[in-house]
Amino acid sequence: MKPQLVQGTRDFSSAEVLKRQYIFDTLRNIFIRFGYMPLETPAMEALETLTGKYGDEGDQLLFKILNNGLDQSEKKDKARADFEELLNGKNVKGISERALRYDLTVPFARYVVMNRNDIAFPFKRYQIQAVWRGDKPQRGRYREFYQCDIDVIGSDSLLYEAELVQIYDQAFHALNIDVIIRINNRKILEGIAIEAGFPDKFGTITVAIDKLDKIGWDGVAKELESKGISGKSFDIIKKIVASATMSELKNCFSTFNSIAQKGLEELETVFRFLDGYQAFNKIQLDFTLARGLSYYTGCIFEVVADISAPGQEAVKMGSIGGGGRYDNLTGVFGWDGNSGVGISFGADRIYDVLLQLDRFDQVPENTTKLFFMAFDEASLAYAFKIVQKCRAAGINSDIYPEAAKFQKQMKYADRRKFARVVIVGENEMNSGVLTVKNMESGEQKGMTVEEILREFAV
Repeated sequence: MKPQLVQGTRDFSSAEVLKRQYIFDTLRNIFIRFGYMPLETPAMEALETLTGKYGDEGDQLLFKILNNGLDQSEKKDKARADFEELLNGKNVKGISERALRYDLTVPFARYVVMNRNDIAFPFKRYQIQAVWRGDKPQRGRYREFYQCDIDVIGSDSLLYEAELVQIYDQAFHALNIDVIIRINNRKILEGIAIEAGFPDKFGTITVAIDKLDKIGWDGVAKELESKGISGKSFDIIKKIVASATMSELKNCFSTFNSIAQKGLEELETVFRFLDGYQAFNKIQLDFTLARGLSYYTGCIFEVVADISAPGQEAVKMGSIGGGGRYDNLTGVFGWDGNSGVGISFGADRIYDVLLQLDRFDQVPENTTKLFFMAFDEASLAYAFKIVQKCRAAGINSDIYPEAAKFQKQMKYADRRKFARVVIVGENEMNSGVLTVKNMESGEQKGMTVEEILREFAV
């Protein structure tokens, strides 16, 4: 059998795992600094928990798990018909009752409802786990990938929106990626449709606006015209979306447009909380931002790499973070009235950006501090005892398992990319002074066991 990977999945070498762990650890430290607590949920959820939460397209991208004993429990023809229904996004319990999680937010909402009597609200959690989507694999898009989410539920305070902006800012600064943090409000988008005189075509208008960076205003005009939106209505839409500041935006909306006015008020509140904050990155109002239309109810966020920053001109990647306010996510599980807000970090895309920018230089390729080599059986036994002392002192240590030739052991040390090699032979054993070699500089020096423990202990 020829070994192969499932399309859209990847293996990660030791060096790659260390780099990914660096991303997770950096984010985790930021999350903890802001008071977020860890949470994990199962890889599988009940199919009915996930269906209907991500739109028709999302339902079709769910990885559904076939029930056990399908061949025995279903007649062949019915099973085939049910399976076709399943592929079309339908929930067919006779075929499947479970699915791999599509994101971390819906399982989080399910957890909150099931454990509401044991949770102190507002509940702040972070979650770093894999998710699965039956998407078409391409650069920056995988079928199995990790999400790093933080959410607050149980409060409608806009202080949390400001806090999440700060988390984005500080996290990407710590990761050494210059970004643009884009902010809009879903109520502004609804207000645009009302102002243009087409409140019933809110989705149509916002979908067209979302394509602005790809098709330009001419393309947006053509798309809206095909839906019956043109002339003065289009001019209103263009003027609002092209606003560069809150002041400009305010002048575009009528005072009776209560939804737009509420959106303006919310954005102003968030920026009042951010007043005086010294950001590392650009925080930018962007009225073309239209993510999560069926999901979010207030402020929405998206993070992209800043290609105008020095050294980042060639970065080609979509959003590397996003999120927003949702007013009633737990309502789908029978518990209404719980407002929440959350953001996600695209860990796999962040990895690709850091790799493209060659900014993993601070991540060691091997976390072992000392590698011991011995050249006869007596030296091997002696070296192994020292290795045990090093490990007891908290020093990551390894040893070649046999008294092989020097060249063979050094070749192994090179391939493993050990930083320090400790050479133990008859002379070292008799004198108690071991030879420690810096594999990068080639420098060698004699050290006693006590000196080794003092210098390399944690």
